[in-house]
Amino acid sequence: MPPYTFEPIGIARSLFHDRVSAPRQPPLAGDAPGRIELIEGRGYEDALQGLAAWQHVWIVFVFNRNVEQARGWRPKVLPPRSEEKLGVFATRSPHRPNPIGLSAVAIDRVEGLVVHVRGLDLLDETPVLDLKPYVAYSDAHPDSRAGWLEAHDPIAPWEVVFTEVANRELDWLRGRGVDLRPAVVAALSLGPQPHAYRRIRPHEGAMRLSIKEWRIDFAAIGRRIEVRGVRSGFRARALASEPDLELHRMFEAQRR
Repeated sequence: MPPYTFEPIGIARSLFHDRVSAPRQPPLAGDAPGRIELIEGRGYEDALQGLAAWQHVWIVFVFNRNVEQARGWRPKVLPPRSEEKLGVFATRSPHRPNPIGLSAVAIDRVEGLVVHVRGLDLLDETPVLDLKPYVAYSDAHPDSRAGWLEAHDPIAPWEVVFTEVANRELDWLRGRGVDLRPAVVAALSLGPQPHAYRRIRPHEGAMRLSIKEWRIDFAAIGRRIEVRGVRSGFRARALASEPDLELHRMFEAQRR
């Protein structure tokens, strides 16, 4: 069978710039705004005619970060909600033979070559291959079996709460352009157990979650996870000597 080559029709613009901060499904993105910017000079203005009348749209896109980082594909993967590896075709994992993804998002409006949407779970600058209207009577099957998810509550049962100290520290970081709260909630709402998608380990009688270069201390109390504080992931020697860590130095100083 011959190979096929596809050319993007545009790119996604979203609030999410890395895997850690991006939600894993559109419903988890809430009303996160975003847009699909189509390429000029290809007649796409006419191709968009009538799309604004639909409520939702399917976005066919490329997992370009996987391609750029040569991550390849995996026959079996460990999904966030599973305790055992499953075939990649039975999951939504990005580690696929062809790195193509599919998301259904709400249409806000169409302006020229820009489709404004809500609930966008794509990373910023994701290449878009196609747009297709979401047709409820044919695309929605609410009584369909859920496979290996049948035994799992699709809404994570773990409640994530924050102490006053944790709220203050997270707000301080957010005010300086680092919003860790969505990633903390997304990771810990699935439970406190270590997992391939969650860098969690025991720490000083409690637990610690790693998100990029930050460390989040928490404890599990019943079915509730209490986030107790944030720490820099860099050691004192690095904080004292590396010039690019000014934000981390400021953060540690205000904690004292």
